[in-house]
Amino acid sequence: MSLAAQAFLKRNHLPSSYLETAKRWFEPLLQQFSNQYQPNNVPMILGINGSQGSGKSTLADYLCSIITERHAITAVSLSMDDFYLTRAEREHLAQTIHPLLRTRGVPGTHDVSLAIKTIEQLRAGLDTEIPRFDKSIDDRVTGSQVDKVSGPVGLIVFEGWCLGALPQTQTELEDPINDLERLEDDKGIWRQYINRALATDYRELFTLIDQTIMLRAPSFDTIFQWRWQQEMKMIERLQDSDRSGVMTEEQVLRFIQYFQRITEHSLEEMPRRSQHLFQLEADRQISDYQQPKAQC
Repeated sequence: MSLAAQAFLKRNHLPSSYLETAKRWFEPLLQQFSNQYQPNNVPMILGINGSQGSGKSTLADYLCSIITERHAITAVSLSMDDFYLTRAEREHLAQTIHPLLRTRGVPGTHDVSLAIKTIEQLRAGLDTEIPRFDKSIDDRVTGSQVDKVSGPVGLIVFEGWCLGALPQTQTELEDPINDLERLEDDKGIWRQYINRALATDYRELFTLIDQTIMLRAPSFDTIFQWRWQQEMKMIERLQDSDRSGVMTEEQVLRFIQYFQRITEHSLEEMPRRSQHLFQLEADRQISDYQQPKAQC
């Protein structure tokens, strides 16, 4: 086992058996990059779409680790989560547009301009600050906690739960799909705002992606368990530190309703637009791999 693989397993608290599974399913991605990589080319941007808890950040870390090891290049992993608006900025949206925009997560609560600027700087080989968002304090970190990348980059992996999502039609937006929309967005202002964001700023961001990888959950029903497992890991990681930003089980149940509309829409329509489609089971194990876009 290489030092890079050992470090990857340690960072993600994974058993060594993960490497065998990853090699089986993700080698086509690695091989494709190896075949296309040229040192002086503009870096490829791989986008990863997947619901909360689907393994997006783990896959991004794996791809970057192995590509760096194979080609001795800088590979950078970006998360849409790190481009959330600050808490103060979301508070302003909550007061001026709709109270639900106080909660991070949905389109309209990211700093899209910052995400585009960051990607463009990386592609140009400039020294680049990589924003980081600390969910335990529900705010973006500053100062020495901000990561920095220097020099040329060979690969950018950009992951996010709504990455590549399409807006819905006005007819699809009319009826609320859960209690959150029914009770707290009865006039549809919040979901209209989200939809407009997807149709404008986010569309510009998503066009930067060269190829899309989808980690497709079996259904929205499985996502609560996955999201709650994430929260438990955060609690374990924080130990005796401040846990004020950590959610209870009841809060997680409410929280995932923010994502239901776009998640269900993406589960339905995105598979046929993806270059790499990995079907997940309830235990998050991959059961199938297809290349839908390549077959068109």
